[in-house]
Amino acid sequence: MGTWDSGPFDNDGAADWCGDLDEADPAERLGMVRQTLAAAADHAGYLDDRLGVRAVAAAAVIVSQRPGAEPLTSPYAPDFLLEGGSLVVPEDVAALAVRALDRVVGDDSEWRELWEDTGDPADALAAVGDLRTALTAAP
Repeated sequence: MGTWDSGPFDNDGAADWCGDLDEADPAERLGMVRQTLAAAADHAGYLDDRLGVRAVAAAAVIVSQRPGAEPLTSPYAPDFLLEGGSLVVPEDVAALAVRALDRVVGDDSEWRELWEDTGDPADALAAVGDLRTALTAAP
């Protein structure tokens, strides 16, 4: 994985996923987000890093659409959101995102393993923790 920082969009997999989301038909974007989150949340066995980084990016997209959320500023976030677009997200998707994030930071996750291998996983774990907190806060 090409990673340059600990933010949710700061790696090749997340940036590629954001590009795909941006290029998707607007009517299909929510389905793509749901599918990405479910792929991580419902995965049995060892969770591949590719699923993990995409789930973290999808969760960050969901957080950005919650009432009162700060707008996305990462140049690697989906362009349609950076340009003022939006995505209508039903509340049940936040719960799915929480389950996905819990799976990503769990023991059987390559995402977590790779960050632990750096010797300094604190910032990445904090970024995911912040997303989880935002998802569980009252809308």
